[in-house]
Amino acid sequence: MTDFIESTPRLRRRHAAESRFRWAGRIAIFISLGFLAVMTVSIGWTAVGALTQTHIALDVDLGPQAVDPAKAESMRFGKIVKKALRDRFPDVKKRKDKRKLYGLLSPDAAFELKRQILANRELLGGTRKIWFTSSDTANIYAKGTLTTAAVKDTRQFGAEQAGWIDALEADGNVEQRFNTRFFTSGDSREPELAGILSALVGSMLSLAVCFALSFPIGIFAAIYLEEFAPKNRISELIEININNLAAVPSIVFGLLGLAIFLNVFGLPRSSPLVGGMVLSLMTLPTIIIASRACLRGVPPSIREAALAMGASPIQATFHHVAPLALPGMFTGAIVGMARALGDTAPLLMIGMVAFIVDIPKSLLEPATALPVQIFLWADSPERAFLEKTSAAIIVLLVFLVAMNLAAIILRKKFEIRF
Repeated sequence: MTDFIESTPRLRRRHAAESRFRWAGRIAIFISLGFLAVMTVSIGWTAVGALTQTHIALDVDLGPQAVDPAKAESMRFGKIVKKALRDRFPDVKKRKDKRKLYGLLSPDAAFELKRQILANRELLGGTRKIWFTSSDTANIYAKGTLTTAAVKDTRQFGAEQAGWIDALEADGNVEQRFNTRFFTSGDSREPELAGILSALVGSMLSLAVCFALSFPIGIFAAIYLEEFAPKNRISELIEININNLAAVPSIVFGLLGLAIFLNVFGLPRSSPLVGGMVLSLMTLPTIIIASRACLRGVPPSIREAALAMGASPIQATFHHVAPLALPGMFTGAIVGMARALGDTAPLLMIGMVAFIVDIPKSLLEPATALPVQIFLWADSPERAFLEKTSAAIIVLLVFLVAMNLAAIILRKKFEIRF
């Protein structure tokens, strides 16, 4: 009888439909993972170039006639650097060609020489081999990204400059070094000098303010609405508005921050304090909704047992229900903070799109954020900013993964405890 039922056409069609559904789900997952892998590999492959920087060595005259040791701190070393380039390539005579020759080095070359001399006075007194950071176009060519065939198609880097780089490389005066400046300096209009430290610090400060405001307020609001608020029209209206705020575009919160925090309260523009407050407004609905769902997931027997043992409603909630729901609340906070970490629109409205070079040291100093920095670099015409943009995206992803990992560890800890 069982074999007959199993062999019926209707049952075979049902099993076939279930099998097709399972394979459709597997194929969808494989396609999603494939697109994710292609995106990550393509961005990571481009980002590798930002981790190295070309350096060029020149024989620089630092004798007594060129540098006065007593006046080294106030001297300008631009002429000395240019003279070293002319001495290395004495055939360059025309003014136009000299400008191209000077373009092999970064505009910061004179300051690099000054910093090396002030750090090591023993360099003074003769001709020394000094390493300088190359310009962005020279860096791209030295890495092989800009080929010799493509040199003819660009106005920023010509065949003469390519020949000079090749000559320096043949003499062993061109090296690829790890680009520490990318992680230790702020933004710059020169790609070879630009870094993410100021944007990274701005993002961390803004997220700290966001978490300090949104997490406790969101948790206590969820507990009150779920456990203590009377079920009437006012509470229903509040719930509806919270659900609607979760779907509001982020730029609306930026407009709200611009109108209230900046224009009414007069808080400093472009500061991490205002950025964190705007992001907290954006993440509050997500945290409240997720926290209420976690509170509903606690079995009613926990509440009933606590009340039966003589606990008050407040004791039952904060001693038994809330601790059990806390791991899920952390998950809701992760979702809200992840959205805040990668969102750019609200920060643009409060002025965090400004060109900020200095690293912020407090919540009130002007700052930018990592997503905004990526937006600015992606819009820059310089080709070298493409590598910087990809590397900043990878850093943003690593930062996000680290946040999720820390939250998962905390959640596991609470799960073991309770």
